[in-house]
Amino acid sequence: MTLSVAVESGVATFTLNRPEARNALNGAMCDALSAACAEISANGETRLVLVRGAGPVFCAGADVKERTGMTADDVRARRMKAFAAYGALESLPMPAIAIVHGAALGSGVEIAACCDFILATPEAVFGTPEVLRGTVGATQRLPRVLGKRLAKDLMFTGRRLTAQEALAAGFVSRIVAKEAMEGTVAEICKTITSASPLALRLAKRCIDEGVERDPQGALEVEMAAIEEQLASGAWLGKQ
Repeated sequence: MTLSVAVESGVATFTLNRPEARNALNGAMCDALSAACAEISANGETRLVLVRGAGPVFCAGADVKERTGMTADDVRARRMKAFAAYGALESLPMPAIAIVHGAALGSGVEIAACCDFILATPEAVFGTPEVLRGTVGATQRLPRVLGKRLAKDLMFTGRRLTAQEALAAGFVSRIVAKEAMEGTVAEICKTITSASPLALRLAKRCIDEGVERDPQGALEVEMAAIEEQLASGAWLGKQ
């Protein structure tokens, strides 16, 4: 099982589950992520998704061993599976939080970046070594958060951001000590699952769509969300 999924009290936990391979992303894990996101999206009971990694790291990148013997068409198909998985995670209607410990490299950075925000332990590191491995990838999301110059520094030199540097750059939302992580996660889960699911979905949509528009367009997105909430009868409610 490349991905374990557990759902409890409105919280779905996706755990990248290839610890023997440092949770390297392979085709099976891509398919599992896409399927899990589709199932959770259709489940109106899920309020929050947590993304974690089993073992000592979050995700050490794509599984390069998987590429042995691949044709160009195979590589394209495998990449499309990854893009589909990233897109499914990024498009979840409910909040998604990445909980990163150890290394998040390449595909690991992509997966974390697809979530709404990131909690990291002080030991976490982030990097995009694709170019140094002779390939191309992870070129789109990180520049939108870090800016293109810092993103290029990481990509061209293999530099890894520490958790503190990632926090300063706006990629990580909070740094939490290992011993305090579970308590922090539990508190966040309690807060989010107590909030209005509709308001959370609409707020997420407004932010994600609004940043891609000019100020007037962004305001129109928020007004449309307000109208949807008013029409639902859930204004200031919990539905």
